Amino acid sequence: MMSALTGGRQARVLLVEDNEADVRLTREALREAEVAVDLVAVADGEQALEYLRSDGEHAGAERPDLILLDLNLPKKNGLEVLEEVRGDTQLRRIPVIMLTTSSSARDVAACYDRGVNCYVVKPLDLDDFTSLVQSINRFWFEVARLPPR
Repeated sequence: MMSALTGGRQARVLLVEDNEADVRLTREALREAEVAVDLVAVADGEQALEYLRSDGEHAGAERPDLILLDLNLPKKNGLEVLEEVRGDTQLRRIPVIMLTTSSSARDVAACYDRGVNCYVVKPLDLDDFTSLVQSINRFWFEVARLPPR
C-alpha cells in the first residue's frame, strides 16, 4: 500500500460530511487506490471547527493537510465553515476542497469568493466517485506542494 506523504509523514485529511454512505465511499475509494491516508470524518460544521481548533471532544487533534468539505451540512454549513477557516490565521493555509452535490453557479461563485481552493461536484456513479477521490489524492499529495502543518 502506498502512503500519501507530506514531508515524510502520512497525509491527514479531514472529511466534513453528514452522509455516512459518502464517508464509507470515500474510505473505500482510498483503500482501492491503495493509498494510506489518515482520513478523519466529522458530520457537521461545528464538529469540523472543533476538530480544526483542537477543541472539545477533539482536543489534541492534529491539523489536517487537506479539508474535504460538504456544502450542505447541519449546524454550520460549508460556506460558514469555509469563512471561519479562511478568517483564522492558524487555519487559513489548509487547502479546502468543496465536495458537494450542488452544481449551482451561485454556490460555485460563493465558495470561490470565500477562498475555496477547488469546487467539485460529487458524481452519482460509484466508479466515477472512486476515480474522483483517487484523483484528488493524487493531485494534492503527489503533485501539489502543501504548506507545513
